[in-house]
Amino acid sequence: MKQQWKIILAFAVIYIVWGTTYLAILFAIKDIPPLLLSAMRFFTAGIVLYLFCVAKRERRPNLASLVKNMIGGTLMLAGGTMSVAWAEQYLTSGVAAIIVTAVPFWFVILDYKQWNSNFSNKILIAGLITGFVGVALLIGAGTADYHGAVRTAGRMTGVIVLLAGGIAWTSGSLYAKHAPTGNSILMNSAIQLLFAGLVCLCASVIAGETRHFSWSHVHTGAWLSFAYLTLFGSILTYICYLWLLKVRPAVQVSSYVYINPIVAMILGAMIGKEAISMFQICSLAIILGGVLLINLPKYYVARARRLSVV
Repeated sequence: MKQQWKIILAFAVIYIVWGTTYLAILFAIKDIPPLLLSAMRFFTAGIVLYLFCVAKRERRPNLASLVKNMIGGTLMLAGGTMSVAWAEQYLTSGVAAIIVTAVPFWFVILDYKQWNSNFSNKILIAGLITGFVGVALLIGAGTADYHGAVRTAGRMTGVIVLLAGGIAWTSGSLYAKHAPTGNSILMNSAIQLLFAGLVCLCASVIAGETRHFSWSHVHTGAWLSFAYLTLFGSILTYICYLWLLKVRPAVQVSSYVYINPIVAMILGAMIGKEAISMFQICSLAIILGGVLLINLPKYYVARARRLSVV
């Protein structure tokens, strides 16, 4: 029973808190360049967690563990989370959250160990097609909303970066699930965050962000957003996510995309003053319909198992 409550609370955290981070990123990148912001939040969170692990006398990672965490952290954080911060230069937080809802489809496509069962199920295949139709409609309509070739090109680049980030996030999640390190979740999180911070910092320097950045130009709102992203977005939710990957199926864990875009759109409209079009809502409904379809087979299997036990 205690384990069940932990699972419920962990899901609540990744459902709601991650939905709020889209708006927090939007506020933070007004003063802090997105790649540098990612490096700062990952490094800070990684250092805090690592010092906590040292205080608890957690077992130090060996070379094999470091390599596995480097790969997982780079894919999930530097590839997945950083892509959101970069893309929100050109996309609203609500649209970015909707595009990220494609993550469960990448889980189905990339989890090769489940290919035999996944691609033999007509309902699941219908879900994939439905979901990608919704993404395509959102991208097409969203691009048409903007006037000017430069703005449209930037928006399309943001969409492509987000989709690539979703693939990276999914790949890293599956890798973390199937390549255990032997260390605690806290230690794994700390190492992954530190490696991701290093990758993001290198990307920021190469992109030239540090040449034009001034600490004196960062306002209080951006610092508060950075603190929120670090404590809640990079520490609390990431630990919950990695723990859930160990105790629940990956496709089920990815169900956070049901709630995240709704939270992001509501907050974006109420606080960020972002416009929400009916087409965006319809696209979200179509995508979530696809997510529902790809989860139905697993729901039926789980229900059959419960009934057989009874």
